[in-house]
Amino acid sequence: MVFSSIEFLLCFLPLFLLLYAVTPRYMKNAILLAGSLVFYAFGDPGHLWMLIVSVAVNYFLGLHLARGARLKGKDKKQKKKKLEYKRKILLATAIAGNIGVLAIFKSGIMAGGLPLGISYYTFRILSYLIDVYKGEETKETSFLRLATYIAMFPQLLSGPIASYGEVREELYEREFSARNIQNGLKIFTAGLVFKVLLADRLGLLWREVQVTGFESISTPLAWLAAAAYSMKLYFDFYGYSLMAVGLGQMLGFSLPSNFKNPYMAGSVRHFYRRWHITLGRWFSRYVYIPLGGNRKGEWRTLFNLLCVWLLTALWHGNTLNFLIWGMMLWALIVMERQMERLGAGKLFSHGPLKVFPHLYLWFVIPISWMCFAITDLPQLMTYLGRMFGVVEGIRVSTGDWKKALMNYGALFAVGGFACTPALQKLFRRFKDSLPGMLLLIALFWLCVWRLQVEGQNPFMYLSF
Repeated sequence: MVFSSIEFLLCFLPLFLLLYAVTPRYMKNAILLAGSLVFYAFGDPGHLWMLIVSVAVNYFLGLHLARGARLKGKDKKQKKKKLEYKRKILLATAIAGNIGVLAIFKSGIMAGGLPLGISYYTFRILSYLIDVYKGEETKETSFLRLATYIAMFPQLLSGPIASYGEVREELYEREFSARNIQNGLKIFTAGLVFKVLLADRLGLLWREVQVTGFESISTPLAWLAAAAYSMKLYFDFYGYSLMAVGLGQMLGFSLPSNFKNPYMAGSVRHFYRRWHITLGRWFSRYVYIPLGGNRKGEWRTLFNLLCVWLLTALWHGNTLNFLIWGMMLWALIVMERQMERLGAGKLFSHGPLKVFPHLYLWFVIPISWMCFAITDLPQLMTYLGRMFGVVEGIRVSTGDWKKALMNYGALFAVGGFACTPALQKLFRRFKDSLPGMLLLIALFWLCVWRLQVEGQNPFMYLSF
């Protein structure tokens, strides 16, 4: 079961909200946890036990990773050293165990496929354990509260990767009100529209190109399809993140934002500061900064960035195309850093040249997404070859791109506008007005009708 399904929209969510509303405040965590496990069981019943075991094991690890009370006696220094050594061993074991399980499933060794949400709940668990070990977070003694944090259904399957500190207070005390439900529903509907009316519709062009065969498309169509996939991925994941934030607000939680107009960036480096923000923040906090960040010279910084992008690629998948994708982005970021050191940033910061960084980004990002999307290397080489006209086409229709523009031009225009901050400003301005609310209601039921007619299209990031 996913957010953009009839079962969730018209059955699970209304029934859950009704039950949640009549539940006493002190029992809301229990109801949220139970509802989240039911939600997970609908999508992946075979791996529900893994989620439960993971929560239980890491709860007990967290209890023993916390810094101990002040030691007394003559040999307190020696006791402290022994305690610190045991905590280090326990943390290393916890990290190795959690990452090991994730790596085994990512490698495809285990039958039954990748458990839903394992990448996301594993990273939430690790952030909690590391923060407790470092003393930046107090250990959670309530199993119910920690389990609710890890398994709550709004962020269970594809994030955002909220840290425990971001939701801790709300796990203890939060407001559940009609106003929160209303505001959350508006955000949720905006995400549903991005998913159903933009991502799924633009994805049809990418599907048509796959059916036609990469060797049989013209160069302009190859670029159009790459742009369509880029927008599909963005609105699919951004839509999911908005729905998650909206659901969190309905239940009294403030989940972090995951996107900030990435296509308005002027470099790959800034693009990924705005794209999947909580994942980037996780890698920065628990990999990049511990390695030294940018504090140990340029060469060490580049190496640290290489480690981050290598791990990011492996997090997404074990096929070679993801490694190519990650290394391409690392190389572009390295190039951008060197250009900036040479003063290129000032050159393109004003006047007509100001648009050049954006044109550069809109050129390289679709290419990188093709490396992300196409897992078969010969097919990937064929597609990139068609994009640049260096691979000869077979039975190519020279006017295929014109037909694609006729069919999808309006969607490209709406999608391009939705990539800018303008649409968000309009949403914030009119969402509380009567016309704005009526429009959101109409769009919600239009999405429901689309789902009823065409069936649900799973979120792309559910497979990571």
